[in-house]
Amino acid sequence: MKTIQIPRQIVNQILQHAQSDDELEVCGFISEKNGLPYKAYPILNVAETPDHLYKMDGKQQIDAMREMRENDESLFAIYHSHPSSEAYPSKIDIEESQYPEAIYIIVSLNTKGVLDLRAFKLHEGEVNSLAITL
Repeated sequence: MKTIQIPRQIVNQILQHAQSDDELEVCGFISEKNGLPYKAYPILNVAETPDHLYKMDGKQQIDAMREMRENDESLFAIYHSHPSSEAYPSKIDIEESQYPEAIYIIVSLNTKGVLDLRAFKLHEGEVNSLAITL
């Protein structure tokens, strides 16, 4: 299993974002610079049913990608939360994944104080787990 390293600061930002509205899915990007995860970009979830789906706000998504490009960053990962289910891609997450080069990170809030953050590569319906070190 491939291992990726995510700085604790970025993990804390994702967790804080997820906990900011623990009944809705939150989402965003993580950029990389010089091959290492660099910055979290929280993006508004505009899904009609954000309690169990996420859809990134198009303008914020474009703005984040532009900022990455202007700062010599590139897309490393797409993250979102699962407020009431495990940190594993749902059928919809798998079907709607559109960036096969990106890592998909899911944080579950359905835990008892234990961080449940997992990473995956999603491509053509396949789910491959990645190990995370902090």
